[in-house]
Amino acid sequence: MDVVDLPLAGLKLLAPKVFADSRGFFLESWRTDQIWGALGAAFVQDNHSRSTKHTIRGLHFQRATARAPGQAKLVRCARGKIFDAVVDIRKDSPTFGKWHAEILDDESHKQLFIPVGFAHGFCVLSDVADVCYKTSSTYDAEAESGFQYDDPAVGVAWPIARTEAVLSARDANAKPLKELFSP
Repeated sequence: MDVVDLPLAGLKLLAPKVFADSRGFFLESWRTDQIWGALGAAFVQDNHSRSTKHTIRGLHFQRATARAPGQAKLVRCARGKIFDAVVDIRKDSPTFGKWHAEILDDESHKQLFIPVGFAHGFCVLSDVADVCYKTSSTYDAEAESGFQYDDPAVGVAWPIARTEAVLSARDANAKPLKELFSP
């Protein structure tokens, strides 16, 4: 598996070797002895979501608490195609509030490693998408947070119009980033 550093410090794109033929394909999506050292995160939970076209989930993150240090994620799209976006929310980072996005799909099988200190969201580009992701800490409802997916101060260039977005009530009513991280 190739591990590529991306523009925001700590963010990485993983490109597995895919063995394909007329029957289909095979790949290793995770292998601790080869990948763990490159990421520096141990994963304790696997999640799987299915979403319809133009669904936007995000921008979500787990706050660091006394029980957990935040949450790193390793995200892949097992079915379909998504626009996967992350925002640096590390207050002391020179790239605080900056974003980066990658297309993840079931053809390239690329995965996005998102370290602690980033918010995450995605937009479904195919009719349906199954998104699977590992997390470095278990879900904690008290630590769950998020901000407005289309916050103009952040400026994520989502690939669909706001009027096309299918949102949960939580995401539709989220506050801007600056309200969560005021000086």
